[in-house]
Amino acid sequence: MLCLALLLPLRASAAAAPRTILLLGDSLAAAHNIELHAAWPALLENRLADMRPAYRLINASISGETTSSGQARLPGLLKQYRPALVILELGANDGLRGLPLAEISANLAAMIAQCRDAGAKVLLLGIELPVNYGPRYRTGLRGIYADLARQDHAALLPFLLQGIALDPTLMQSDGLHPVAAAQPRVLDNVWAALAPMIGAAPKVKPAGRGL
Repeated sequence: MLCLALLLPLRASAAAAPRTILLLGDSLAAAHNIELHAAWPALLENRLADMRPAYRLINASISGETTSSGQARLPGLLKQYRPALVILELGANDGLRGLPLAEISANLAAMIAQCRDAGAKVLLLGIELPVNYGPRYRTGLRGIYADLARQDHAALLPFLLQGIALDPTLMQSDGLHPVAAAQPRVLDNVWAALAPMIGAAPKVKPAGRGL
């Protein structure tokens, strides 16, 4: 009876511990030129903390991150945090540098496999490139996310900045990063894809159509 009495608090504590969501992304998830508390990952963290049972968000995003550098960091992050779910927001910097599409696809596929081997679900956040990159390359990058989601049974948000990227009032002067006022709309997009994965009813619908 004494052993059982000692075990019960431990079990209760473990059951109450929040599950972890790991976010691995680039500057679009690393509060580029805006306050950390205003960025969509911080807004997501607040929403997750209010859930019952609660989730915690580990934002491991770094400005300039590529699929190659993300793949190199991912095993250590998986080992450290043991997430139940991983959000992958990578590929934009690869695309902006014009890296081979096959390389981008292989890196993302490897990361999905690493997450699955660690017992984590995967949500892919797709990105679109500016029109000056040409329809062939832009379509090819877009197709990578759709193909990987279908082949590897990962969840997919086709375009993170849907309904935002084409509105100059919602974008910074570089035309690539949303302003602080647009961050709740980015969260709306992410939440619509994430909520079904964690058993939460979506509170909002994604914004209107974009690129």
